[in-house]
Amino acid sequence: MAHEQDIGYQVRKLDNMMMRNLFSYVKKHGENDLTVMHEWILGYLYENQDHEIFQKELETAFSIGRSSVTNILSLMEKKGYLVRQSVKRDARLKKLVLTPAGERLHLRTVSVIEILDKRTKAGIPPQQLQVFFDVIEKLKANLEKQREENEC
Repeated sequence: MAHEQDIGYQVRKLDNMMMRNLFSYVKKHGENDLTVMHEWILGYLYENQDHEIFQKELETAFSIGRSSVTNILSLMEKKGYLVRQSVKRDARLKKLVLTPAGERLHLRTVSVIEILDKRTKAGIPPQQLQVFFDVIEKLKANLEKQREENEC
């Protein structure tokens, strides 16, 4: 199959282009070393401030290993985006807390994503966007079905 008709290739290419645009824009506006994983973690901490979050939860949520998460969190803590705080019930446990700097960075990145999303959709009629999103949902359902079939 030619790449022009290969869904995986096209989705990956689109994702790469969007990430390049996002990080180019973010770098241009002062944040030179933000990674996708940093933003995912900042977003996760921001969206889940209603409960205590520990490293193990991030390992599970993002399907990444303990040592990788430890290294990422150490760097983010060093940069001042989050802190690890002891919990009273078990001094060995350290909950992850977003700092004001981490929250500002996350909100700024979300704002950039919204701007870039609007630019990406420019010139595409709402009906075509709806078809695109409908197809995406069908693709996700097909992939989920494949995953379930492979687990048997």
